[in-house]
Amino acid sequence: MDERKLRILRAIIDDYILTAVPVGSRTISRKYETSLSSATIRNEMSDLEELGYLDQPHVSAGRIPSAKAYRLYVDQLLASGAIRSDTEESIRHYFSSHLRQMERVIDEAAKALSSLTGYTAVVLEPGGHEPRIRNIQLVSVSSRSALVVIVTDAGLIRDHVVSVPRGVDPDTLYMISQALTEALMGCTPSEACDRIPILTARMEQNTDLLRSVGGLMTEARDKGSHGHIGIGGVSNMLSYPEYSDMEKARNFLSLVETRDRLAQIIRQRGDVAFTVRIGPETGVPEISDCSVVTATYTTSNGRQGTIGVIGPTRMQYSRVLSVLAGMGQQLSQLFDQQEDSNSTKGGGARE
Repeated sequence: MDERKLRILRAIIDDYILTAVPVGSRTISRKYETSLSSATIRNEMSDLEELGYLDQPHVSAGRIPSAKAYRLYVDQLLASGAIRSDTEESIRHYFSSHLRQMERVIDEAAKALSSLTGYTAVVLEPGGHEPRIRNIQLVSVSSRSALVVIVTDAGLIRDHVVSVPRGVDPDTLYMISQALTEALMGCTPSEACDRIPILTARMEQNTDLLRSVGGLMTEARDKGSHGHIGIGGVSNMLSYPEYSDMEKARNFLSLVETRDRLAQIIRQRGDVAFTVRIGPETGVPEISDCSVVTATYTTSNGRQGTIGVIGPTRMQYSRVLSVLAGMGQQLSQLFDQQEDSNSTKGGGARE
C-alpha cells in the first residue's frame, strides 16, 4: 500500500472513530486531505475497498473501516511507539488516597479505566500462585458481631463481618485471633479449609465463629485462579449506536455477567505488553463486532495481572493503549507498596 492510500485510510478510521458515520470522499477532502480532489480520494477509496480495508454498508453511503483496516491501524500504532502515558495525572487522581483493601483497588481501577476510556473495563488481580496467610484478626464491631481480617502474602486483605455468640468480649476475640494465626500462618486458603474443622473439633466454645472463618476461607479458595475481577462501565456500551440493537445488547450483558468466562477472555498469557483483538479475532460470538484491548501489569515478585477494555471496533485505540499503559504502571506500584507493607507485619496485633 502506498503512502497516499495509507493516509486516506488513517483519515477514514480517525473520522469514523469520532462520528460512527460512514465516511465519504468529500469529508476526507475537506477535513484531512485538502490538497486532493474528491474524485482522486474516491478512486483511492475504491482501491481500498477492493483490498478489503473498507466496507460500504449501503450503495449511496460512505465507507467504514473493516476489521482488516483496524488491524493495520493498530499494528502501525504499536510499531511507531506512539503510545504515551499522557494520562498519568488523571490516573493518579483516582488513586490519590491509600486504599487498604486491594480488592477495592481492583474495583476502583475498573471504574477509573471505564471513565477514562468511555468503554467497558475489566481488571484482574495479580495471579501466579495461591496466596498464603500471614495474619488473621477478629475485631469487635458490636456486642454480636466482629470483623474478620485475613492478610495474605499477596497483599490482599479480605474483611467480612460475622456474627459472634453472646458474651464474647474483645479479649476473647484477640485470643482466637492469636490461635488462628498461629495455626494457619503460611497456609493457603485450601490448606486452611482442611485445618479449620480440626481446630473446631478441639474447641469446646465458639465453634460457630470458627465455622464462619472457615466459610470465608472456602470463598477465597473457590475464587479460582483468576482471583477478584473488577468490572466498570458496563452501561457504557449501550450508549454506542452499534448496541442500539436489543439482541446485541442482551448478548453483551449476558457475557459480562458470566465473570469466569470474562476472565478467560481478558487474561493475557506470556510477557506481551499489549494485545489487541479486533472483531472476529476475539473468538467470542457475543462480541464479534467489538475489540478487546488488554495490557499486563506485574508486581515485583513476578505476579501478573491483566487490565482491559471492551468497546466497538471503532474505539480510540491510541487513547485506550495510552490509558492502559499508565494504569498498569500505577497498579504495579500499588501492589508493590502493599506487598512491602505486609512483609513487615508479623503476628496478630492486638486491637
